Amino acid sequence: MSQTMDADLRSIQQARDLAVAAREAMRSFQFASQQQVDKICEAMVTAVLREAGRLGQMAHDETGFGYPAHKKLKNEFAAQGVWDSIKDVPTCGVLRRDEVNKVVEIGWPVGVIIALTPSTNPTSTAIFKILIGVKARNAVIVAPHPSAKDCTAEAVRVMAAAAEAAGLPKGMIGCLTELTLQGTNELMNHYATSMILATGGPGMVKAAHSCGKPAIGVGPGNVPVYVDRTAHIVRAAQMIVESKSFDCSTICATEQCVIADRPIAERLKAEMQARGAYWMTKEQADKLAGIMFRPNGMMLAEYVGRTPQALAKAAGFEVPDSVRVLVADLDGVGPKYPLSREKLTTVLGWMVEDGWRAGCERAIQLLHFGGDGHSVSIHSRDEEAILAFGIEKPAFRVLVNTWGSLGGVGYTTGVRPSFTLAPGGIGGSVVSGNVTVEHVLNVKRVAYHLNSAPEVARAHGGVLEGVDAEAGEDDVVTSSAAAPVGNSSDADAALVEKVVRQILTELHK
Repeated sequence: MSQTMDADLRSIQQARDLAVAAREAMRSFQFASQQQVDKICEAMVTAVLREAGRLGQMAHDETGFGYPAHKKLKNEFAAQGVWDSIKDVPTCGVLRRDEVNKVVEIGWPVGVIIALTPSTNPTSTAIFKILIGVKARNAVIVAPHPSAKDCTAEAVRVMAAAAEAAGLPKGMIGCLTELTLQGTNELMNHYATSMILATGGPGMVKAAHSCGKPAIGVGPGNVPVYVDRTAHIVRAAQMIVESKSFDCSTICATEQCVIADRPIAERLKAEMQARGAYWMTKEQADKLAGIMFRPNGMMLAEYVGRTPQALAKAAGFEVPDSVRVLVADLDGVGPKYPLSREKLTTVLGWMVEDGWRAGCERAIQLLHFGGDGHSVSIHSRDEEAILAFGIEKPAFRVLVNTWGSLGGVGYTTGVRPSFTLAPGGIGGSVVSGNVTVEHVLNVKRVAYHLNSAPEVARAHGGVLEGVDAEAGEDDVVTSSAAAPVGNSSDADAALVEKVVRQILTELHK
């Protein structure tokens, strides 16, 4: 048997062992209290904050992408920022009572979640997915990107150790370390797997959607940023350069092409140049475009998340150390203009249009060329233009006067903090927002009799013979189990928990 086959078999066996162990561990945890769950999550957050810098350095060293300090910040946000946004979300037992409609909502885990993580944000994405998964009492198995397997595995280990010390059953958090494509596919297709959270390249996201399991996936983010004549030009220039250079553009909501309104275009260009934007000559831009992409338009990994100095050197020219992003003038959008594609590296496109309506059309064109459903950014003080962008753009994150990168993930904006940014139906996902704990939480509904059945239903066997469906309270034996929803006491909550526990104990025997 070849060594390659041995690796495949080891990976497949590990995937099976992880999935079975995760399901068993989750079943032993499915009636944990909210207090227990939150204590475990807080322990994981504390552990990540302690190790955020080391994990960020590991991610940079292993992948070569971005800056360690920026990766540290992303790790911290994936832990504390995400936790702050979900810590008060109820996920255990009785969640809500609708006294008007007589419905009780009860939280329930989805099951074993397979978390595919990318090379661009390998540690922060793993941290985020484990946190939202465990908050909803799910088991989470991380399947790392091959080029980031060690740093991802270490992030998982840090969280699992902290969680288990705080009371989480061993095996509820796992990581595929015998890593092959066959092993990852086994994880996704395993009978114990309940859901897949797919963050990564289009091939893996497509595979996740094709394996017959519920899957939430991402899409490419060819994010246009339109700068209107009414914008605060200096602030817009600063934000665009800082956002694009943040961790070398490895967040998919980062700006990809600037669309400048004609009256302010030259000033915007000058302000961007003053803040570290380097305008390439046509020859330089063509050389760079010629080496960055595969024939199918996908970026070559060796140019993802690189500094402008490294990119320029690869293309045969040099730029000063003060340069933070490279900018290319674009004459159009589409395959003939490679730098109008998504560029997960420090390269921006630049186009000029006259007026927000023309800018709006150009932004739509860029989104259609590889970014449908993802994000669009606008700098403007014209509420009509802002609202038009919100209404007309095929993008589910419309980011106003802010960073694209940190705005999209919820750091500089009020959208839910997340490292999985779904592009909705037009981008190939069932979800159109920032994925968070509600997306990995199932909800049961206990619904009490509220309305009388229509006469036609009762006349055709809808009621048992000799039984009055509308019998009054005096004709029916009552019990505490049939108490109205409006009696929202602790005793009611305890009763619902007790009944559910008894039923499920029987089902799992």
